[in-house]
Amino acid sequence: MDPRHTGEMLKHLEKQNELLNEVHKSMSSELHKLQVEEEMLMRKFYELMASQGLTKKNEDGDNATNDQETGHSTSLVSTTTSNDQQ
Repeated sequence: MDPRHTGEMLKHLEKQNELLNEVHKSMSSELHKLQVEEEMLMRKFYELMASQGLTKKNEDGDNATNDQETGHSTSLVSTTTSNDQQ
């Protein structure tokens, strides 16, 4: 690599890094919104199934599809924060 262009290359890479960090933040935010929406829709779907008697019961008599923990999506997507990357 030509030493005369290292400054320009560094500036270009720093700008690319800034843009990628902004895109990552935006996509992480959008993913979170979609996960919340998915959880809300799954709960509504469960309520609909329960009202029609379509949910299955396990041995304890609890609903097999009932997720007692809130805020846990079934998505297989992992996210990292900008702090995790540094």
